[in-house]
Amino acid sequence: MREPVDVLICGAGAAGLTLAIDLARRGVNFALIEKRPAAFLGSRGKGIQPRTQEVFEDLGILDRVMAAGGSYPNIRKYAPNGSHVDQPVSIAAEPTPAEPYCLALMIPQFKTEAILRERLIELGHAPAFGVELTAMVVGTYGINAILATADGEHPLQARYLVGADGGRSFVRSTLGIDFAGKTLGVRAIVADVELDGLSRDVWHQFEGGGAGPLAICPLAGTDLFQIQAPVPLEGEIDLCAAALTERVALHTGRTDITVNSVVWSSTYSMNARLAERYRDGPVFLVGDAAHVHPPTGGQGLNTSVQDAYNLGWKLAAVLAGAPEALLETYETERRPVAEDVLGLSTRLLAGFKTGDNRRPREAQQLDIGYRHSPLSLPSQAADSKLAPGDRAPDAIVRRASGSPTRLFNLFQGTHWTLLVNGPSNFAPRTGLHIHSIGPGSEIEDHLGQFARCYSLDEGCAVLVRPDGYLAGFFSKDQPAALGAYLSRHTHSTLIGG
Repeated sequence: MREPVDVLICGAGAAGLTLAIDLARRGVNFALIEKRPAAFLGSRGKGIQPRTQEVFEDLGILDRVMAAGGSYPNIRKYAPNGSHVDQPVSIAAEPTPAEPYCLALMIPQFKTEAILRERLIELGHAPAFGVELTAMVVGTYGINAILATADGEHPLQARYLVGADGGRSFVRSTLGIDFAGKTLGVRAIVADVELDGLSRDVWHQFEGGGAGPLAICPLAGTDLFQIQAPVPLEGEIDLCAAALTERVALHTGRTDITVNSVVWSSTYSMNARLAERYRDGPVFLVGDAAHVHPPTGGQGLNTSVQDAYNLGWKLAAVLAGAPEALLETYETERRPVAEDVLGLSTRLLAGFKTGDNRRPREAQQLDIGYRHSPLSLPSQAADSKLAPGDRAPDAIVRRASGSPTRLFNLFQGTHWTLLVNGPSNFAPRTGLHIHSIGPGSEIEDHLGQFARCYSLDEGCAVLVRPDGYLAGFFSKDQPAALGAYLSRHTHSTLIGG
């Protein structure tokens, strides 16, 4: 029998890897298994939204992801007569101090997951490929699992189990959790190919006449193109290079585009489904195991990563002694987000059917928040547009040494952060970083950006969660209220008390 673990993660895609990284940097004892014999090699998800870029910055991989990918090119829409117009994928936006990342980044999923695995290895862990969860029952310790490997079956005990095992989740089906929703009546192909005949500076989209729309997008960071097109709801679809060349000609009316090889391909039916619940005792669902929706808008991988980012710090806190009730907030916060994403993706599917892949600000996921969460303290001590549960804005500030830094640099890591306007009247606690901001303090708001974003009165503070959302505002005479909040929701303890 293998040694028990605190967390067993079933599925080593983007969600499972993100959760593993977050647990690894917090010192949690976990196992990450993947039933595939090797890593996924396709580009099913290729867009990293601005909010996920912020998550990746915290996890220490954003620069690698940016270097391995690139920006989205303009869409070039071809009319049947061969004329075309170009348009941007997203509504034009410029970075601001509060929102340093404003546009989606393109990187094929296989490269994103490779970078996540690399980061996990740096932290001393790696996924176990070719290991499948075949049985699970709730026991006195938590979960008694059976893992199938090439050399037979092995039992494993885990205090918690996380199903990150995709839309056909074994974990979800074993628990009998309803996956309500509908099939959307659209079947499509996606293929990563090498081809000749098209430039790499635009995302080519053809109306296709009676054959329907077809899109051919250069995959940033590679020499490949991704082909996407609707296909009949029934029947076998040939995805070899010759067949795809014929399909491209049918949709485009052009014979100068040749598919030379197919690196990866898939045929799939689009669904919009949401798990009835995200938790069953010591078992949690993240990513596609909890929600599936059309790929329109580039929401799937991003929502999955953010599920894991929300759950990771909570699991680690409870394992370290925080109240078990903290874990109830995972479903409370993340399930409504998935409901909204299902709605957005389904609305954008109408555009996909006509060849329109433009994306609104909503797709950036910067406005996702948890104002109605039990973790969001209702009281406010700031004349601010911000409220507990909102994403904590970034700002450029200056250290006492004179070197510039950002609030995101102060947030980075596994801790809670308290930003105080001026001298602090708040006592240090384990797991809490306190930063005084103002003239003569350790951090100076030399550009006034912090003041404009947060609008704190003198001596007041804002508490930022480990995942970069605001927990609450506290006046300078409320150190006891801060302590009570942290005692209810964390394993933080007062130094000397």
